[in-house]
Amino acid sequence: MDTIIARKMWGTLESFHAMVYFVPEATQEYVEAGLERRGAHYLASRSAPMGRVGPEVVHASFFGFAESAVRRYIPACWESTTPEALVAARFRAVDRALRRMLGAEIESESMQKAAEVASLAAAACPKEGRVLFAANAALVPPPEAHVSLWHAITQLREFRGDGHNAVLTQRRIDPVVAHAWYTASPVGPKEDFYKKTRGFGVEVWQEADRVLAGLGYVDADGTLTELGASERESIEVATDEAAMAPWLAIGQDEADWLRATVRPWTRAIIASGAMASVLG
Repeated sequence: MDTIIARKMWGTLESFHAMVYFVPEATQEYVEAGLERRGAHYLASRSAPMGRVGPEVVHASFFGFAESAVRRYIPACWESTTPEALVAARFRAVDRALRRMLGAEIESESMQKAAEVASLAAAACPKEGRVLFAANAALVPPPEAHVSLWHAITQLREFRGDGHNAVLTQRRIDPVVAHAWYTASPVGPKEDFYKKTRGFGVEVWQEADRVLAGLGYVDADGTLTELGASERESIEVATDEAAMAPWLAIGQDEADWLRATVRPWTRAIIASGAMASVLG
């Protein structure tokens, strides 16, 4: 099996997971669970499966945020709610959002089988060195197939992300340089999104641009160079290799089936506008 399957699966499945960070149902559920500070919603809800950990652990496991941004909300968020309450709130938000965006598809046989296949893939992932994956793998999702599918995709997403962070760390690439490098790519998300959400100051971003230019990865106007694209691809290849366990476990045919089945649901999520702030 070619390792490119790992990247293709991530490309198809990512929005199915990531919509939870943008849909209004999540905001409503988190506020009702006691988390009124909207700035804390992403940090607290994503870290909640790890339990009541401190800002140091969240900063380390997320990799891509300024520590000062994490400390602004953690551990203060746990004064008004609990990790367990937010885990439950996130599942409720997923249930409501997918019902709204996918309609009758959530009751389909394809949804049930997709949940089963994705869960088998997630169960094959080793936990060693994969903190966010392991925390999510320990959760028991609600029985509804669409929520179970989302939970399995979340595990697969965090499994890949843990491995990606390890690749970046091994190559001594810091978070801001990684963000700046990624957004210089034609396939990367909008640069403004990272600058607004990750908590790093202007000077830090400017230094990242200087680092990339000094390495020859971007030219004078910040456009990705051939060298920059080549080196970036080497990181993605290493990430793909580290993310192969679930796809080797279920095999090429099941992986292809899962990707083809989830693709129209992902497109429906994107068409709903849920991912506009990242992709638009």
